[in-house]
Amino acid sequence: MAGIGPAPKDPSRRARRNKGPTPQTILRFERAEAPALPTFEIEVDGDLVEFAWPARTVEWWDMWRASPQAEHFGSTDWDFLLDTALIHAKYWRGDLSLAAELRLRVAKHGATMEDRARLRMAFAEADEADGGKGSSGAVAARERYAKLRVVGPDSPDTGH
Repeated sequence: MAGIGPAPKDPSRRARRNKGPTPQTILRFERAEAPALPTFEIEVDGDLVEFAWPARTVEWWDMWRASPQAEHFGSTDWDFLLDTALIHAKYWRGDLSLAAELRLRVAKHGATMEDRARLRMAFAEADEADGGKGSSGAVAARERYAKLRVVGPDSPDTGH
């Protein structure tokens, strides 16, 4: 007698086929030096004036240039971050409508602990602290319970 329930769906009509992962394209990495914030002119009331970066954006840019993530940035990463600096400058000048875009852009570079976890970034000190074992440093369960023994009616330790 056959199993209970409807007949299985034809494999060609299934939505998920659990195919293997899409092959990756391996690129040659070329580290790029962090550029300085550029000087340029903008039009104000019909006149060209030099754009002045807000002090907070200059500090933010220097922070990114010195960050551990920066050693993994290529030229396109720096270009994207430079465009993000303009958004940062407008945000710090009061255009709060740019907050969401700014947050999304810095997340792509690993700005917060959550972003770095999502991007699978870890600081080297974290690996060195536990000797590369990936543990919290606490005593392992096998070590904590190594001296425990099963005690029961058939155990030689019970005296029965």
